[in-house]
Amino acid sequence: MEITLHEVAGWIAPIATMIAALMTAANLGSRITGWGFVVFTVGSIAWSTVAIGTGQTNLLLTNGFLTFVNAVGIWRWLGRQARHEDGSKAAKARSAAARVPDLFGIGSLVGGTLIGRDGTAIGTVIDGMMRCDGAGLAYIVVGEGGLGGVGERLHALHPNRLRFGDGIACDLDGTELSQLPVLANDDWPTTLDDNTAYN
Repeated sequence: MEITLHEVAGWIAPIATMIAALMTAANLGSRITGWGFVVFTVGSIAWSTVAIGTGQTNLLLTNGFLTFVNAVGIWRWLGRQARHEDGSKAAKARSAAARVPDLFGIGSLVGGTLIGRDGTAIGTVIDGMMRCDGAGLAYIVVGEGGLGGVGERLHALHPNRLRFGDGIACDLDGTELSQLPVLANDDWPTTLDDNTAYN
């Protein structure tokens, strides 16, 4: 039995598309997201091959457009964003060796893993709120619990409880974090003192 190119592509296309979707949805950094778009490109080319082999013009046109979109994604995440992250990492490394305050890239904050005092991951940073009068960090919002965002609880942490270095660490363990007041998704505090009192 002879296997045609579009039959092989028919297997590659959905597998590549599913893997790419997982890579980009996981939000594991610009390089993983960029490679996700590379895999998406493999998928869209495979779908185009299926379309040509089966005479499906709409599938061909759709995936021709998606191949262009994926190329933009590759440029955005493996080109532009990766270069920016490299600059941030270089400034952070130089600041550690220089007589200036150590630096931490703000872009590394959102999506970063919060490490508890015992060295284990206890949450994910959802956002950081900056003060407009001097641009200091007012607090971060950390998500914990749940699965894939379902059932996740949000908590605010004052910068005094945080240490920035190779990552983001705090003086809490997972149980203590889960016992902090829970933020509503649409109602975050305007101020936060280091005792976690909301105003």
